[in-house]
Amino acid sequence: MAFTFDQIIGDIRNKVYYPVYFLMGEEPYFIDTISDMLEDQVLDPAEQAFNQMVMYGRDVDVQTIVSQARNYPMTGDYQVLIVKEAQDVKNIETLDQYIEKLPQTTILVLNHKYKKFDKRRSLAKKIDTIGVLFESKKLYDNHIPKWIVQYLAQKNYDITPKACQMMADFLGTDLHKIRNELEKLVIALPPGKKITDEDVERNIGISKDYNIFELQKAIGKRDILRANQIMRYFGSNSKDYPLLFTAISLYGFFTKVLKVHYTRDKSRNNLASVIGVNPFFVEDFQVAAKHFNIADAVRCIAVLREYDLKSKGYNSQDIGDDELSKEMLFKLLH
Repeated sequence: MAFTFDQIIGDIRNKVYYPVYFLMGEEPYFIDTISDMLEDQVLDPAEQAFNQMVMYGRDVDVQTIVSQARNYPMTGDYQVLIVKEAQDVKNIETLDQYIEKLPQTTILVLNHKYKKFDKRRSLAKKIDTIGVLFESKKLYDNHIPKWIVQYLAQKNYDITPKACQMMADFLGTDLHKIRNELEKLVIALPPGKKITDEDVERNIGISKDYNIFELQKAIGKRDILRANQIMRYFGSNSKDYPLLFTAISLYGFFTKVLKVHYTRDKSRNNLASVIGVNPFFVEDFQVAAKHFNIADAVRCIAVLREYDLKSKGYNSQDIGDDELSKEMLFKLLH
């Protein structure tokens, strides 16, 4: 049975447990969250001292895991055995010989991070039959704003589209990092508050006036003065706004502009769906499409590819990011 993250978390909250949890995939956040919740909630603190053990894949082999998993709890209903970094366990697939014969009082949690495990293998098939086989997938850039909104909703907070996009653009796709920054907001702001760009600037340190969202908006309007002001700010804060980050973000922006041109149904909601943004931002892309025709957008994408390479040292002749950023912006706007 295919389990979603929300289903697994819901079951744990309702004290519905499975004999084995095989948590695999490229996104560590979901794996860590499920594993930590099992570690914290299955047993009470007194039981944890006797009936819970955490192992690390580099330090154990399959026989060690099996030997511990066959033990019975000293008190209470369960023994919880968590194997972190299970991808480092040699020949982990040989667990398939034992997985169905473990005591019903054992909950075995295997955290197999950063890569997939072949679901066609016997171990995966057996776990899928008796337990939880969960693949933790990386979220794409355009899914991050929705994830931020959902995370905050669980904490009884709302957030404005601009504030949400500011955080998504600045923090990237590292969910652990995003969660940590969101927790800063939750701690600092009263429950139920709608989080604004001013709140994000004050508590997270992201400028509400000088960020990639505002740069895209200025370029889309061909506002040369404003675009140069923002790019100069980026140049003086290159640690937070490296050229590679800017080039990749603008590449996505002009790709969306092209989609606006090629989409027949240009209604607000349909464009939002096609280009993968909140409807609040659709007008910005429509304005950009008026200032950049198809040929302009294609040319800009070529410019961004050029400076993506230069930011990595190709044909840049030791020119700093600050100067390269100015060159790139000039070519985009002229």
